[in-house]
Amino acid sequence: MNLLHELQAILTPAVGSVAPDAAKVTEYGSQLRTSGKPEFGDYQLSCAMALGAALQRKPVDVANDIKAAVPANDWIERISVAGPGHLNITLKTAKLAEVLQRLSADLRLGVLPSAQAKSFAIDYSGPNVAKPLHVGHLRSTIIGDSLVRLLRFLGHTVVGDNHLGDWGTQFGILLYGYKNHRDDAAYQTDPVRELARLYTEVRKLAKVVGDEDDAGGEIMQQCRAETAKLHAGDPENVALWNEFMPACLEMLRPIYERLDVQIDHALGESFYNPMLPAIVDDLLAKGIARTSQGAVVLPNAKGIVPATPDELEREDPPALIRKRDGAFTYTTTDLATIRYRVATWKPDAMLYVVDARQALHFKTLFANAKRWGNDAVEFHHLQFGSILGENKKPFQTREGGTVGLSELIDDAVRLAGEKYEASCTERRELGHEVPELSPTEKATIAEVVGIGAMKYADLSGNRVSDYVFSHEKMLATVGNTAAYMQYAYARCRNILRKGDVDEAKLRQSPPSLTLAVAEERVLALQLLRFSDALQEAAAKYEPHHIAGYLWDLSKAANKFYDACPVLTAPDDATKSERLLLVDLTGRTIQLALGLLGIKTVERM
Repeated sequence: MNLLHELQAILTPAVGSVAPDAAKVTEYGSQLRTSGKPEFGDYQLSCAMALGAALQRKPVDVANDIKAAVPANDWIERISVAGPGHLNITLKTAKLAEVLQRLSADLRLGVLPSAQAKSFAIDYSGPNVAKPLHVGHLRSTIIGDSLVRLLRFLGHTVVGDNHLGDWGTQFGILLYGYKNHRDDAAYQTDPVRELARLYTEVRKLAKVVGDEDDAGGEIMQQCRAETAKLHAGDPENVALWNEFMPACLEMLRPIYERLDVQIDHALGESFYNPMLPAIVDDLLAKGIARTSQGAVVLPNAKGIVPATPDELEREDPPALIRKRDGAFTYTTTDLATIRYRVATWKPDAMLYVVDARQALHFKTLFANAKRWGNDAVEFHHLQFGSILGENKKPFQTREGGTVGLSELIDDAVRLAGEKYEASCTERRELGHEVPELSPTEKATIAEVVGIGAMKYADLSGNRVSDYVFSHEKMLATVGNTAAYMQYAYARCRNILRKGDVDEAKLRQSPPSLTLAVAEERVLALQLLRFSDALQEAAAKYEPHHIAGYLWDLSKAANKFYDACPVLTAPDDATKSERLLLVDLTGRTIQLALGLLGIKTVERM
C-alpha cells in the first residue's frame, strides 16, 4: 500500500480537469507532499501556483476548482485552501485505522512489490585485491549493498558484481616485494598477513602516498616492470599471481563478513583480460573506433580523435582503448564488462556505485556503450562524495596514511562496547532497570551498534555529499543515529516482553484501532508512509530517504510514548491498541534498518 499513490489516483483527475496541458497532469500531481505541520493537514498539494500562471488565473481560484472536482472517496476527510493556493488535505482517521490493522499480519508491512519489475546489474565495492581494504572502500560497499537489498525487496531482479582490481600495478608491487623483501617464514605461516605487510612496505620504500599511478621513483618503475611481465604472460609472474590470489581474496573475506555484505559475483579485471583484443577488433570493424598515432581511440560525440595530449582534457574527450605499446585501458575493460553483463544477465539497467571523481570516465563510457549498440540498457553512475576527517580533509591516520577498514571497524566496536558499559553504569546509578547480560551478549551489542553506527552515518546523508567521520557523533544515542534507532527498536521489544504479549496472536488477530489520541494518529500515519519512503529511495537510488523516514518515525514514536502509557493504559482495549502500535513500530524500524544493512538487538 503506497499512500502517496492512493492519493494521487484520487487527485490527478481533479487536477486534470483544470490543467491546460494534459501531458503535464502527472507532473502537477507529483507536487503532492507530506505536510510539514499537523495543523496544515496530512498532505499538501501545491500545483495551483504553477497552474494559475499557465491559465493566467489566480492560484487560489484554481485551487478551489481542484477542490471542487475531487470526488467523494474512502481516503480524504477534508480539503482546505490556504495561502496563495495550497490545498491542505486531511485523511480519514477511520481509514488509517482500518488499513493499519490490516497490515499487522503482513510480513512486508504493506509494501507491495513493484508493478514494473526490472533487472539490475549493480557494480559496487570494487577494491584492488592486492592490498587491504581501507576507508575509501566503505562508501561504495555499503551504498551498493543497501541498494541491492532495497531493490530486491521491491521485487526487482538484482545481480551484484564486485569488479575487483586484480590485474594492475598493485600486483606489480606485490611481485616486487615478494622477490626482494619477503620473510619466508612469515609467508609460510600466514601468507595473508605477509602479503599485506609487503604491499605496505614497498609503498613506504617508494615513498608513494596516494594511488598506484604515482611516479614513485625507481622502485615503482620496477613494480611496473613486474606488472608488464605479468600481462605479457611471464611464467614466473603468472604462477605467483595464481599463488597470491587466494590469499588476497582472503584479506577481503572477514571484512565483508563483519559488514554483512554478500556480493553475488567477484569478476575482476583478469577475468575480462582475454576478451580485450576482440573488443578492440569489433569496435574497429564497426567503424566506432579509429586508429590514431599508433593507438586505437573512440572519437567523442563530435567525431574528434586526439591530435595532441591536450585534447584528452576536453570535457567530452575521446576514449583511448589500446595504447601505442599494445596495452589496454580501463575503458576497454569496462566495455568488455558491459558486453559480458548484457549477454549473461540481460539487465534493464546497470548501476555503478563509484566515487564522483570518476564522473567523466563514466560519461564517456556510457556514451560509447550506447554507440556500440546497448541502447536498450539504462546506465547510471551513482556517484558519492568523500569521507572527511574532523579537519574537513580526506580521512587519514595521524601519520597521514589511509585508514584500514579493519582498524576502523575494530575502533567502532570497541568504542560502542565502552559506551554501552558507561551507559549501563549511569542508568543503574539513576535507579533505572538495566538487564544483566552475558559477555557474549555484550560483545554482540558492541558489534551490531559499532558497525551500524558506521553504516548509518554514511547512509543517512545524501550520497553525493561529503561527510565528516566521527566515532563520537556516530555512536550518539540521541539524534539521527543508528544507535538511537536500534535503541528505539529494543525499547519496543522490551515493552512487549514486559507485557508478556503473545506476538503471533496480536498480529493474526489484531485489535480494532480508534487512534483517538493525536499522538496515536500521528504515529499511525507515519507507519503507513513506509512504502512511500522506500519507493522514493529506489526511484532516486538514494538510501538516505529510508534514514530520513526512520528519523521521522522515531520522533513520532517518542511523542507517542510521552503522551500514551502503554502497559498502564486506562483500559484493556486501549492497552491492546497501543501494544499493536508498538509492535508495528518495532517491526518497521527493524525492516527499514535491515534494508540499510544494519542489524538490531533485542536488548540494549
